[in-house]
Amino acid sequence: MKKTLLYIPLVALLFTTSSCDKGFDELNVNPTAATTLNPVFTFNNAMVGTSFPGSILTFEEPTVQQMFTPNSGIVAGGNFNIDNRGPSGVNGGIWRQYYQNVVRYLVDVINQTKSDANRTNLYNMARIWKAYTFHVLTDTYGDVPYSQAGVGYISGNVLPKYDTQESIYNDLIKELTEATAALDASKPTEAGEITYGGDITKWKRFGNSLLLRVGMRLSKVNPTLAQSTVQKAVAGGLMQSNADNALVRNNANYTNAVGATVNSTEAANYYLTKTFVDYLKSTSDPRLVSIAVRYVGAKSGPEQTATLASRDPAMQIGMPLGYDNGTITARATTDLGIPFFYGYSQLDRTRMGSQFAPCYLVTYAQTQLLLAEAAQRTWTTGNAADFYNAGVTAHMKQLADYGSTSAVADADITAYLAKNPYSAAKGLELINTQYWIASFLNGPEVFANFRRSGFPALTPNPYPGKEIKGNFINRLSYPDSEQSVNTANRQEAVTRQGADNLDTRVWWDKQ
Repeated sequence: MKKTLLYIPLVALLFTTSSCDKGFDELNVNPTAATTLNPVFTFNNAMVGTSFPGSILTFEEPTVQQMFTPNSGIVAGGNFNIDNRGPSGVNGGIWRQYYQNVVRYLVDVINQTKSDANRTNLYNMARIWKAYTFHVLTDTYGDVPYSQAGVGYISGNVLPKYDTQESIYNDLIKELTEATAALDASKPTEAGEITYGGDITKWKRFGNSLLLRVGMRLSKVNPTLAQSTVQKAVAGGLMQSNADNALVRNNANYTNAVGATVNSTEAANYYLTKTFVDYLKSTSDPRLVSIAVRYVGAKSGPEQTATLASRDPAMQIGMPLGYDNGTITARATTDLGIPFFYGYSQLDRTRMGSQFAPCYLVTYAQTQLLLAEAAQRTWTTGNAADFYNAGVTAHMKQLADYGSTSAVADADITAYLAKNPYSAAKGLELINTQYWIASFLNGPEVFANFRRSGFPALTPNPYPGKEIKGNFINRLSYPDSEQSVNTANRQEAVTRQGADNLDTRVWWDKQ
């Protein structure tokens, strides 16, 4: 009897345990957890990551003589015409941000959506953004991994080959043409994407405007292909106003890296060049008020306070090139009346240089100026002067995005265009000099267009310690990580393209 009594509870316990096991898996699954990530979120991450790194202040901006620092060490580069390599070398800033991150996200989005009939617009948006990303990468470095890039998690290929820049450009034209044409407003439009909120018309205008830029980049190396590409872009429909601009809207969560740089440890180290300031002053350019600030009489970084700040164009003095931290002192005494360089003009870090400032990638202003050049070359119809005036006006209007105190009045725009009229005899120089201004802080683009067009006609940086053989930097060197990780493929590219230094020209940059 006692055995029976002992057995019954044991059976009951086994039965109870077995019943609990049946729901164990369900109880340990979070019913609110995401099992898959919506690819639009990955796409947004890629787009936010496209905002330029602070490294553009080290190479691109100094090379085109808009901003630079007289300091050496980790910020040395275009200011002295020397390379800056190493594990965290700034020569790899664009590479690390674009190739190692943005490309990876975009390839994942494309892989997830390519066979999904309900996500065709997202698929083609990602193709357009990927084309933009590689456009910047190949213009910066030349030959880069392209056809096999970003597929490590998909195919297991972690050592991608480098494609020639010519083949990359051919595919960029194909991708932009196909992806832009395939966008369809009758299908799900991806309202959750952060650039245009799913507006297919704006996406098409962006894709075609980028195609125009890609085409114009070939003006020296392949004018025939350049012309046909330009005509294809124009026929597809370009940006119509600043409302179509492709940009990254930065905020407290996703700060502008350039703004973060000039608002932190480097606040007192970067200055507008004499070349840039003098040109804006010589043409009475109203944009100088929106761009520059000078801390008059400042003898140190901490003295660069609001009480010493002047935004008066007449008071602006750009820092001359050719000096370093030691030699600028004597020049500052002559220019500023004090033996300290802290009183030279700087990018106003409370407005355009704010860490919350937008980062412009492709704009209506740039598009109109490229159209002006295309018209000047008779590659498209229309009046070059009209496109030129529209481009200058658009950039001046664009400055209002940095705050009300940065806005340029209509009357000032009219006066500027009247004083600086378009002249066909100097058309290419005028257009591309305006492009130089309109692309300020878009380091990769202003650097690329300067190499392509040869304008503005800059005097070479006279700093005596340069490493380059020529007058200007022609490309950035590959990051050291590629030399240690992807050795054979990198070396194949170097053998084909030329020495991995600042002198080697990219494919489209023909003399």
